Amino acid sequence: MADQRHNDGQRPSPDALLEAARREEGRVGKLRIFVGAAPGVGKTYEMLQNARARQKDGYDIVIGVVETHGRKETEALLEGLEVVPRRRIDYKGQWLEEMDLDGIIARRPQIVLVDELAHTNAPGSRHPKRYLDVEELLRPRHRRLYDGQHSAHRTV
Repeated sequence: MADQRHNDGQRPSPDALLEAARREEGRVGKLRIFVGAAPGVGKTYEMLQNARARQKDGYDIVIGVVETHGRKETEALLEGLEVVPRRRIDYKGQWLEEMDLDGIIARRPQIVLVDELAHTNAPGSRHPKRYLDVEELLRPRHRRLYDGQHSAHRTV
């Protein structure tokens, strides 16, 4: 690795950066889906436990949107995880809150937790369904969201 660093030993050389970009070319994010047979069986709980374990391993994790449905045990698992504030949308005089897709992209985490994939987004959102928001996060053009040393993960 010494040949890939400048003399100061701190920054990668241009050749090392170019090689990393070549390895990244064509890679897309990974999607992990937690499936359950019915509401309340622990999908969100399991997703949050998994995220906390990955956070201990050094991954940069944010919550895009998680619905706890008032479950205290699930709410307790949110502690210590960064939450990207939801985007507020005025719809016919009522304020609705949606996942802030642009905020997540700007934040550039390694892992984003996204709950309730079948959710219908509020009118005026970029995509009609939340799963389409996740598809956008997985596209190669958002490769910059990911740490070049790890494959991209989107835990859903």
